[in-house]
Amino acid sequence: MINLGFHIEGVEAPAHAAAPLLMFKLRITDAQASTPIHNVSLRCQVRIEPTRRRYGPNEQEQLVDLFGEPARWGQTLRSMLWAHTTAVIPPFIGSTLVDLPVPCTYDFNVAAAKYFHGLETGDVPLCFLFSGTIFHADEDGALQVAQIPWEKEANSRLPIDTWKEMMELYYPNSAWLRLRKDVFERLYAYKSANFLPSWEKALEALLDGAEESVS
Repeated sequence: MINLGFHIEGVEAPAHAAAPLLMFKLRITDAQASTPIHNVSLRCQVRIEPTRRRYGPNEQEQLVDLFGEPARWGQTLRSMLWAHTTAVIPPFIGSTLVDLPVPCTYDFNVAAAKYFHGLETGDVPLCFLFSGTIFHADEDGALQVAQIPWEKEANSRLPIDTWKEMMELYYPNSAWLRLRKDVFERLYAYKSANFLPSWEKALEALLDGAEESVS
């Protein structure tokens, strides 16, 4: 019976991808070591494990929108889905090191993007959950098919600086915010009526007006 093990050995951000992408270095090891693996159709769910790290005062303030007040974090901090990804693993015997791509978003309507943005230093604790199909040869060389058990997983930590540097590469000094269509139309009308040259100027004018009314 084929018994594959999985281990994350590193991560990097490709400089010339079409969209924000992190490439995790995945080591796959066959416990039998001598069985020819023809191909692996790999599926992976990547989850963030917020309870496996500490948070500074500024980070706690940034994450209130996601988890509520820190006093309640014992109940609200839970594992959250980050991404689903797939990879086709080429033939190997014993062990192989492959790239596992994880696409990233800077959409602040997505919980994972809010979480990454709220961190200042340290690492993001991750759990990789694997499934998929293994195509291999038996002792007579005949093709066999096996499934990767659902309990196969690997823990890893993503340096938050790696994520921030990747987003700065694709969106320098920028952030993404998705609006409802009716809210966008109101903002567009305000921008046009006041002859404001950019969306930043429109938002700055609204924020300045709100701050003056409060003071």
